[in-house]
Amino acid sequence: MYHRAHFFRAALAALIISTLASGALAQTGRVGGTVKDEGGQPIKGATVTADNPNASPNSFTATTDDKGRFSIIGLRSGTWSFTAQAPGFAPESGRLNVQTIGAPNPPLTFTLKKGAGGPASALGGMAAKDLQAELAAADQLYNSQKWDEAIAAYKAIMTKTPALSMINLQIASAYRNKKEYDNAIAAYNELLKAEPNNDKAKVGIGMTNLEKGDLAAAEETLQRAAESPTPTREVFYNLGEVKFAKGQPDEAAKWYQKAADLDASWGKPLFKLALVQLNKGDKDGTIKALEKVIAVDPASQEAAQAKAVIEQLKK
Repeated sequence: MYHRAHFFRAALAALIISTLASGALAQTGRVGGTVKDEGGQPIKGATVTADNPNASPNSFTATTDDKGRFSIIGLRSGTWSFTAQAPGFAPESGRLNVQTIGAPNPPLTFTLKKGAGGPASALGGMAAKDLQAELAAADQLYNSQKWDEAIAAYKAIMTKTPALSMINLQIASAYRNKKEYDNAIAAYNELLKAEPNNDKAKVGIGMTNLEKGDLAAAEETLQRAAESPTPTREVFYNLGEVKFAKGQPDEAAKWYQKAADLDASWGKPLFKLALVQLNKGDKDGTIKALEKVIAVDPASQEAAQAKAVIEQLKK
């Protein structure tokens, strides 16, 4: 009994210390690139979003200038998902392992294909440079944790450029930080009105309900998303989070594994699978699972945590 209790204390202590250290030493990086149409012409006013559920802040938004260029700064190291979209075009997504030290990150190039409805301007009457400046100012307020001011700034941008519905993600996130959960869910629902299949909004509603303490609503929302024709890795992962919060580690492991199967290079669900083994007191299984995190996603925060826990467990 003493040995198992010591095992848990040592492993969890290492996990906490590594988490604090990674936050204290975190640096930020920059990613830039261009958005063009199939003819190679730049798309002015396209929206580029960067998302990483493992980072804080975990979402950034930028718009392209007259030459289709964009730049996003403030990204933590790790794997980020980037999505470029513009009215009249089908969105395009990609992933990049963002570095914060050493060589600069490679530029991203998006080529958007025309979608149904034809081209339209996302900017309304705003100039691209003015929109970039307002988004940067709103993001600065958000990063400074001035939630009310950030919400007001994002809503002002939405009033001028309603086509930029993705900004609702930032508004919802700010409300979640204020613990105004109903307002956050309302913002996610606004995005779903424009994009009914947006999984980021569905996951957001599920996790907001989890934060709210409504496990049943969280599970129901994410279960529906998981049963959709094309669920994302985030849907599976967050459904695992709900199951784990409900005290169902085996059920959680099934969904973490589905997330890992969907993206074999994502260390986050693998790390949670290691925690399931840790919860069972399986030292060898925990170490094996943590080593897999390091192998498949070596630049992630989870890999750093995994190394610290392994070191402690092998003492």
